[in-house]
Amino acid sequence: MDTPDELIQKALDTKAPKDVVNAFLANANKENVKKVSDAIVAEDATYISLNFDNKELQQIEPWAGTRKGRQVYIDTFSNVGTYWEINDFEITDLISEGETVAVFGSFTYTSVEVGNKFTSPFSILAKVKDGKIVFFQFMEDTYASASSFRVKGTWEIQNNGKNFHVGN
Repeated sequence: MDTPDELIQKALDTKAPKDVVNAFLANANKENVKKVSDAIVAEDATYISLNFDNKELQQIEPWAGTRKGRQVYIDTFSNVGTYWEINDFEITDLISEGETVAVFGSFTYTSVEVGNKFTSPFSILAKVKDGKIVFFQFMEDTYASASSFRVKGTWEIQNNGKNFHVGN
């Protein structure tokens, strides 16, 4: 099995979209994300996290929404490792066609501040041109990730004419 550094070198050598995205994900922890981003993320790359622009969610998860620039990748993945303890991150499928890469899997995180643990599926749509990530959209169970910071309270929900409460 290749080390994270070997995966970066392989991505630089082949410039293959699948290798580039795999190298990024293998190094997307707060210790390595700057190095991998400098090597294989375009300076003006687009990053979409969870939604296009939800101001309420950005209060809970500041990286949510659409942003541009390599630094966004560094800040986002550094923050994930600060807000949560990463218990598990598993890629189940990584599919590549042309410059498009799709990734599917699951992860388990525990919020550092509150200690709430959750498991979520994830999906990624990435575009790679000339060996650099130019587009990256990350989707997860946003309700579960935001709820991992909940300390108290419930919501009253109305759906199909019925009211019910969710939360602790």
